[in-house]
Amino acid sequence: MGSNAKRKLVGILTSGGDCPGLNATIRGVGKALERNGVRLVGFLDGFTGLALDRYIELDSSSLSGILTVGGTILGTSRNKPHKMLIGDKIVDMTDVIVENYHKHDLDALVCLGGGGTQKNAMRLADAGLNVLTLPKTIDNDIYGTDVTFGFDTALGIATEAIDRLHSTATSHHRVIVVEIMGHRVGWLALGAGVAGGADGILIPEIPYEIDKLAEALRERAKMGKRFSIVAVAEGAMSVEMAEKVAKWASKKESASDKAEKRKASKKLKEFHEEHMSHTIDLTKELEKRTGLEARLSILGHLQRGGIPSAADRVLSTILGAACAEAIMDGVENAMVAMRNGKAVPVPLKEIAGKIKFVPREHQWIDAARALGVSFGD
Repeated sequence: MGSNAKRKLVGILTSGGDCPGLNATIRGVGKALERNGVRLVGFLDGFTGLALDRYIELDSSSLSGILTVGGTILGTSRNKPHKMLIGDKIVDMTDVIVENYHKHDLDALVCLGGGGTQKNAMRLADAGLNVLTLPKTIDNDIYGTDVTFGFDTALGIATEAIDRLHSTATSHHRVIVVEIMGHRVGWLALGAGVAGGADGILIPEIPYEIDKLAEALRERAKMGKRFSIVAVAEGAMSVEMAEKVAKWASKKESASDKAEKRKASKKLKEFHEEHMSHTIDLTKELEKRTGLEARLSILGHLQRGGIPSAADRVLSTILGAACAEAIMDGVENAMVAMRNGKAVPVPLKEIAGKIKFVPREHQWIDAARALGVSFGD
């Protein structure tokens, strides 16, 4: 690791949803910096703490014992620098954040978060701050990194849930639909579906036809199979819904005036609200079309909690240490990503605003199809 004597104080915050591995990553950054004589301060509750100047010193004592602890010792929020809820008003706090950054004479700000955090970090970088980020999300959807910390833990939890549902499904000759997190991408549902031996997997990247899924489940019953498990990502859509969303998203993108853009945004919001209960409707329809008793299990926030897995602890430690090294080496405005087994800095401008979708030709999908798993397409 380098020894840039100018770098004396670094800030860190966690933003967005909580996720296993946040504390392990904070520890990795802090301990590695401390060994190089650099102080670390943690801003509380995401960008809110940076705007309101609420922080704590992160020394060896406060970093001790947090490797295995879930959640985040700093707290988090979904407040954005340019759209922050202060009291009952939405305020642009970018200038205040810039002022606080310079007031503390920070050499760098480290932001742990998902896709939204990468965009917010880029905004602060454009405002003149030096921001480094670390890829956190159970969804594994951050562009530019092979994997995000939190994904492995959530994958294990979702897989264990499917494992447990097998016994009740077979005992009662049921179809059990398992709703798994993932609004925009299907990495978690796909991985848990494959690992848990699901018979159907529905993900946002592959719009489904319910008749095709129902037929696959009926065929299993005809073969004497006593149960079926269907893993469904929150954002999975039927072909019809996906076409509607794509149509209005395109209209919003190409709208030439504010009225047209507002109309398209309103339509997309309506579709989102309609879609919120889609797994309930899906379960009812599968029961109707297969003639088999069907039940729904929604895992919800259970997938985000608890202690991080061993793999996530290792990943968090690697990324945290690599982030500290990047700071000492003078790297600016980058996300520290895992690429081909190595932690490397990637310019924020290359990844902000992009999403890592599941490719249709991904080997997990190919393997599942080879085993007869239905994707409803």
